[in-house]
Amino acid sequence: MRKILLPIAMCLALLSPATEAQDRAFLFSYFTGQSTDGLHLAYSLDGRRWTPLNRGRPFLKPTVGKDKLMRDPSICQGPDGTFHMVWTSSWTDRIIGYASSADLIHWSKQQAIPVMMHEPLAKNSWAPELFYDAPSQTFYILWATTIPGRFEEVPTSEAEKGNNHRIFYTTTRDFKTFTPTRLYFDPGFSVIDAAIVRDTAQQKFIMVVKNENSNPPEKNLRTTVSTDLAKGFPTDVSAPITPKSYWAEGPSPLFVGDTLYVYFDKYRDHKYGAVRSLDHGATWTDISDSVSFPPGTRHGTAFPVTRETLERLIRYTPEAGKP
Repeated sequence: MRKILLPIAMCLALLSPATEAQDRAFLFSYFTGQSTDGLHLAYSLDGRRWTPLNRGRPFLKPTVGKDKLMRDPSICQGPDGTFHMVWTSSWTDRIIGYASSADLIHWSKQQAIPVMMHEPLAKNSWAPELFYDAPSQTFYILWATTIPGRFEEVPTSEAEKGNNHRIFYTTTRDFKTFTPTRLYFDPGFSVIDAAIVRDTAQQKFIMVVKNENSNPPEKNLRTTVSTDLAKGFPTDVSAPITPKSYWAEGPSPLFVGDTLYVYFDKYRDHKYGAVRSLDHGATWTDISDSVSFPPGTRHGTAFPVTRETLERLIRYTPEAGKP
């Protein structure tokens, strides 16, 4: 018993809040190499060192989709405190998975959101990302889809099998009714993994995307800035913010104070990396060597939570099924 209680006590000592500013922690939702393994969570207090929760075991197993996968889990907390999650359910689905939770431990029945069922030729619905816009009280769901013949073709490799993605979206306020799916971002290249962060200091939104062109290969992350989510983002994107020395995907932007991090999956190297900006996205520094993630971490999303939420997750004992 002592071996179990000691690390928990140490963690809770670190989490003792002293001020309102310190009443924040950060979680990272991710999957592992086993795409059917389910939802994993890790936590951080500084945005650099991420520690697995639940002893590295999944909190939720997938039950929807052709392949019953739970890839690319994206979690966003609503104004009522409810956590909402979407994920990639299959390599070839025209749906995405959805579930909600009050505590990130006990989850609702999983559902399929039919985001591309109206497009019979759509090949996929990949890497959905959630973003909540407080002024409009609206959740945005963005994802990547290839519809053969719909957009100007780009040269692809044999491995890409003609994939030519664009970013689509729908919005909702209650996850019961959704606006019709529409095209959100078409930069003229194959684009996936769109993720948005609000820069409150400069009253703008930053969207990070992956240039997925494969011939010649790009496989890098770029940014674009907007002041109006409903109007979308300029398609004139930045230069790559990730080095040419590796391929990157699954960007997850997170502000920790005034520092903007973008975490990403260095998927060919089987590692997780990060870049950092100290000037609101104007310039970037690769800090991959100074961040640490649980072994096997794949494409996920970072988001802030209260210390109370984190303490409950640390205390959670799956054998008992409750905090």
